[in-house]
This record gives sequence, structure tokens and C-alpha cells, in this order.
Amino acid sequence: MNQGDFMNEREIKLKPAPLMLNFYASPMSGEDIEAESLRTIDREAPAHRFPAAEWQVVQRMIHTSADFTLIEAVRFSPDAIAAAVDALRAGRQLYVDSNMIRAGLSVSRLQSVCPSYGPENITCYVADGEVASEALKAGMPRSVFAVRKAKSILDGAIVLFGNAPIGLLELNRLIIEENIRPALVVAMPVGFVHVVESKQELMSLEVPFIALAGRRGGSTLAVSVVHALCSVAASR
Repeated sequence: MNQGDFMNEREIKLKPAPLMLNFYASPMSGEDIEAESLRTIDREAPAHRFPAAEWQVVQRMIHTSADFTLIEAVRFSPDAIAAAVDALRAGRQLYVDSNMIRAGLSVSRLQSVCPSYGPENITCYVADGEVASEALKAGMPRSVFAVRKAKSILDGAIVLFGNAPIGLLELNRLIIEENIRPALVVAMPVGFVHVVESKQELMSLEVPFIALAGRRGGSTLAVSVVHALCSVAASR
């Protein structure tokens, strides 16, 4: 045996077994993994104030982010769960501030609550050509003009913000000045500019909301809220 053969044999002996072999020995389905994840969250979560339906929403947000500190930042208006359930059962339109949210929302989960839901019930105008043109001309974010374009569908809609605090500020203006009344606002834009105040202003208005106070947020969290609300609505 030459030295090269000896080294190859030694490397083979020292190579660790892939961890995937342990999984092969005790396989789990995707549903099994999700269920175990939720049980783990329940075991490890600190004491919290949330009633059962609200906890389902927060639990799903933690499942999405692996961040237990969200417990301290999630805010619900007193009527948020009831308003969300009613809106989902009625098949109300969803307006979203990004195509990431639009892509992430599960139509099958929505249909578990209201069979009439389809992709056409999820609206996003941020990539609309007219919106882009107006934003360029005005020197403002597209999210402002996307909200304006959606104004006719916002009354009674479920509105999700995971990215655009300026868009949320524009929605707040429409609520204050034009009496627009969404069925529910999920307010979770993320970032550093006008993020905190956009959420604070929304939470001061008389509309049902689920919000994440502070700078944190994002599309995945907004999606997780709707999916959790679908589970709440379906179980009722």
C-alpha cells in the first residue's frame, strides 16, 4: 500500500456519519415536524398574557422566526380575532404590500375557511406600471401609490404590511381623512425609517389590528399571522 492509499483509507475511517442517517432511522413527515415544533414552542415559551386564539397567532410567528422575544412586541386590538374570523369566513379581499406576501399566502389555507377564495382575492399593486410611474414622478415610494390605487377595495379588506412603513402611513391617512375602514390591518413593516411611528399611529386608530411594535417585522411574519388566523377560523 502506498502513502496515498493509506491516507485515503484513514480519511474514510475518520469521516463522520451524516446526521441524516439518524433521521432515516426515525423519519418524520412535514406535518410531524410542524407539530413537534409547536409543542416545543409551548414548552419553552415564557409566561405570557395571550388568550388561546391570540396565542395561536403569536405561536405561529415564533415558529416562523424562532424568536421568543416577539411575545413582548405583538399587539392585538380587542376585536382583532373576531374581526379576522368574520372577514375570512366572508371571503374578504386581501391587500398586501409586497409580492413576497402574495406568493407566501396559501390559497388552500384561505379556502379551508372560505371555499370561494382564489389567487384573484390577493391584491398587490407595488409592481404595477402606473404605480411605478407615479412614484418616480413624485419621488416617493411606490407603496404610497399602490395603497392609493387599492383604495376602492380597502373598505372591509384584510390589509397586510410586512415591508412598507410609508404605505402604512398612507393607509393611516386614508383611515383618518377618508374614513376607510379595513376589516383588519396586520401591521408588521420592518426597517428604520418611519417604521415605529407608522405602527404607533395605526394602533391609535379605531380599526382592528394585529401589530408588531418596534422596528421588527417582515413578509414572513405577516404571512404567518394570516395562516394562524385561518386555523383559528377553521377550528371555530
